[in-house]
Amino acid sequence: MSNLTEGDDFYFNENGLMIFTSSFHLNKKKCCGCGCIHCPYEYINVELEKRKQLLQTRPPIILLSKK
Repeated sequence: MSNLTEGDDFYFNENGLMIFTSSFHLNKKKCCGCGCIHCPYEYINVELEKRKQLLQTRPPIILLSKK
């Protein structure tokens, strides 16, 4: 994972964990199945029961434009 830009591709949460943005995931072009918080692919590769839960609790998707 090289050439990532903080703010565009990821940010750090209050626990210091790197969180990938929706823009990062869109550049990947598919759902990895991990249940990422900003997945723009409706968690299509996540097991069904976990997917239902994630879809109910995720924050709104915000797409950041690259400058």
